[in-house]
Amino acid sequence: MNAILIKLFATALTLSQVTTRPDAVRTRFDPATDGPEVVRLLRDGCAHMRKSFDIEDINLDELISTAMEDPSTVAGPAAPKILHGLDINELNTSYKQFCKGENPANSPFDARAVIEFYDNATKDLPSAEALRDKALPGLTRILDGAGKPFAEASEPNGRRIVVPITAVPTLVQKAFIAAEDKRFESHHGIDERGVIRAFIGNLASPGRPAGGSTITQQVVKNLSVGDDVTYERKIREMIVASRLERILTKPQILGLYLNGIYLGRGAYGIEMAAQSYFGKPVSQLTLPEAALLAGMPKGPNFYSPDRYPDRARERRAYVLARLKDEGTITEAEMNTAIKADLGLKPIEIARRDSGFYVVDFLNREARTFAGVDSLTAGSLTVRSTINAGLQRAVEEALQDGLANYERSTGRQTFAGPELNLADSVRRIQAATPAPEASAQAAPGVTGARADAIKPDARSLKAGKAAAPAPAYKPAWLLALESARPVLYDVRWPLAVVLETGRAGIKVGLADGRTASLDAGVARGKLQPYDLVRVKLTAGKGGPRAQIRVRPTVQGAALVLENQTGRILAMTGGFSYPLSQLNRVTQTVRQPGSTLKPLTYLAALNAGLQPNTLVMDSPVTLQPINGTGESWSPKNYEGGGSGPTTLRRGLEFSKNLVTARLLQGGIAPKAPASLKRVCDIALEAQIYAECEPYYPFVLGAQPVRMLDLAGFYAAVANEGARPAPYALESVERDGKSLYTHAAREPTRIGSADRIAFYQLKTMLQGVTQHGTAAALSKVSPYVAGKTGTSENENDAWFAGLTNEISVVVWVGYDNADGSRKTLGRGQTGGHVSVPIAAAILQAAWANGVPKTALRGPSSEARPFIADLPVDPRSGVRVAGGGFLEHFRTSGDGRMADTQYRLVPRETLYAMRPDAEDGDLAGADDGASVAGDYNGNMTGERPRPDFLDPFGERPAPRSRRAQGDLDPEVQDSYRPWPGQGARSPFGDEGVRRPRRRDPDYLFGEDPGF
Repeated sequence: MNAILIKLFATALTLSQVTTRPDAVRTRFDPATDGPEVVRLLRDGCAHMRKSFDIEDINLDELISTAMEDPSTVAGPAAPKILHGLDINELNTSYKQFCKGENPANSPFDARAVIEFYDNATKDLPSAEALRDKALPGLTRILDGAGKPFAEASEPNGRRIVVPITAVPTLVQKAFIAAEDKRFESHHGIDERGVIRAFIGNLASPGRPAGGSTITQQVVKNLSVGDDVTYERKIREMIVASRLERILTKPQILGLYLNGIYLGRGAYGIEMAAQSYFGKPVSQLTLPEAALLAGMPKGPNFYSPDRYPDRARERRAYVLARLKDEGTITEAEMNTAIKADLGLKPIEIARRDSGFYVVDFLNREARTFAGVDSLTAGSLTVRSTINAGLQRAVEEALQDGLANYERSTGRQTFAGPELNLADSVRRIQAATPAPEASAQAAPGVTGARADAIKPDARSLKAGKAAAPAPAYKPAWLLALESARPVLYDVRWPLAVVLETGRAGIKVGLADGRTASLDAGVARGKLQPYDLVRVKLTAGKGGPRAQIRVRPTVQGAALVLENQTGRILAMTGGFSYPLSQLNRVTQTVRQPGSTLKPLTYLAALNAGLQPNTLVMDSPVTLQPINGTGESWSPKNYEGGGSGPTTLRRGLEFSKNLVTARLLQGGIAPKAPASLKRVCDIALEAQIYAECEPYYPFVLGAQPVRMLDLAGFYAAVANEGARPAPYALESVERDGKSLYTHAAREPTRIGSADRIAFYQLKTMLQGVTQHGTAAALSKVSPYVAGKTGTSENENDAWFAGLTNEISVVVWVGYDNADGSRKTLGRGQTGGHVSVPIAAAILQAAWANGVPKTALRGPSSEARPFIADLPVDPRSGVRVAGGGFLEHFRTSGDGRMADTQYRLVPRETLYAMRPDAEDGDLAGADDGASVAGDYNGNMTGERPRPDFLDPFGERPAPRSRRAQGDLDPEVQDSYRPWPGQGARSPFGDEGVRRPRRRDPDYLFGEDPGF
């Protein structure tokens, strides 16, 4: 039996059952015994179909006779293709057997073959009940913190907004029924008359084939059995459609249809289409708008009003005529609607280019708190805390910062262009011949008519002046406009390489201009039509472009609102397409010195003052509980600088000072001091558990960026830690699934307000003249701390203003188990601070207030005394000086702890002419292990230009040098808001001379 005949008979068997016995459709037959039953079903089906032929006024016998005599009269010139080589005599014999009741001896029918094909097609048939309960994937709208659209989330082929059928106007419903299935209300899932009309029509006019499918069948095809163009799919579709009609009402089926269909412009469903084409909900569609959309399901691309407006008008007119024939509208209404303009709103590019890490995070949060499977599981409205403008700026700042780091360190590598558009250019050239002259076309590049690719959506109304001649664009520009870049969230502009000759490299830009390209590391590696990223600058005669290549180094950044914990911006990596790992929330890294404020906070809470002297000199701490190795940490440069104040130890990130605080600065014994630091870390929720080993205080235990940011927000709030969050609420169809419960920040009881305030002023000193002195111009508004882990594997900056906390991390991923250094000298101050500076400026430009750091709260003010001190020694002075912030008992009494850790006798024993400057420089990135697991050789000190007291040329005598280094006089300023007087008085404050009570030589100042 011919294979095509087998498929035709199996399809006929299906059609016979669903039209004659829809309540008892069999999906399995026995090939050995059910042959007679199949013959009977086919004969019943043919009898039923003959009635439909009669209703359609088609004489079937005459049609068969005509086809027998000359098939081309039925199928036209395409008869051989349409009949697929079938013998017309076999078809005629089959017709007589099943429709005339004859039993021809030469019947080609083979029941076994038909049954086997049918049984295979109906295997694992989808359930109609699954469609009844199906939740259509929909578009979720994500709003930013201002309630404005921020992003969309949907599954592939699921950009829809589901609406109940009751929300769709009756006129819109009737328009789709008239266009797609005029007997929808009366048939039972299969319209045999429609099938016959389509069959005859396809034979007579084998152009665009008519399907004959009902709305119910289209629902099944779109949402269940798929759209394969096969007999098997058609069989499955008819059976499931018949069953669906038995369990759903007509309005329910129509609702599934209207919400499920694709209508062009990336829109699925009638609501999304209404908004995409006309910028309004379906409830506000006019008659011509409804008719236009109703004509789209037949072919969204073929009838696209954007590309083929004339076709769209013809199809709209057909729908309007059908509505008039059905009596839904009058002839006058039809004529008016036919003349109406298409009324399309401009196409909006739906490609989002920012916030991908944020949306991913929101998706996880929604699953946890709102109980949804995903943001694409339905049409949801998600409100976030994100500041959209700041989010874009943070991503740009991180991308630029990472690229600048690699370019400045010589680590930049070119791995190839993002795309090559040569094939696309050739296709455009072939499809759209160039005009005779096109001034915009690059040498050797054919132009193309712009409206051939992006035609105007609306036609000129009658009576208007003639439209200007359409603009012509070079093919490379059209290819660039339609390109889908791999790194779709990278801020750097795209450019197309046009020329690569000896005269230099020329690139084409998105605005149609061309520019010369500085190819940098890509020199000699570019080909025509390569798509590259560039940075544009103004040059003589036009723009200049410098290539930008994606870095291999990674980074992350976070902006957190201090009082509320709202995440205003977050980016978890250089580019989401390259890596979906969110390094803000999903990874932990060693925080280095950004964790040191914990130790200083514990010391301040224990009663030490910011001017307390601590020895910056080698120290060895014995093993905890007498087991393990002793610990001998190192400064970054390996040396020490002698006695220094607590403030300066933090400002210049001295590892040795931090370690020595464990020796009596917090508790009498080092293990007890470590426990108090750990207690603060646990209460601040930086860690779930604290590893009891000394390098912890130098940031050896990995931390999550999100948790670190919460601690710095607590410092800004004098100890009140907010709970970071980004998800405000989730709604479905106006019903709330989740709403974030506002709550006050949790107070960290392990330290009081006074200690937190003192710590904040010390962190402000870090940005004034410490390791983050690159922020000195904005230091009245910003406090913070740099951090660098051992061997420069991680570079951090964590900072705060009154309103926000900003954390930035830069480093290489450790996915392969290895740790890659950023390079000698690539500390948090050098790598991360510039990125943070850009983020701070962006925050102030996007609505975050720029206010001078606040003084102590009303609760802390009575316990704070602002007194002038010498900035280097911490010694109290009579007037001028740097205003330090001392803890008092509330009645004005103040504990003097300056010499608690470094007794006066120790200072007296030091050589009177010894240098007491901080010769070692800032310490950010020294080994946190030190000699903890073996000796570590110190390295030669290097200059650090962020440390005004760092290594400098060989010192002159103190008499020649003066009492104070000029750099110091410029470095320390009063705390913001305390006046603009000179920090050292009108004539400067002299450093107190060291005086030994047993000195035997008098007081000759010239000795």
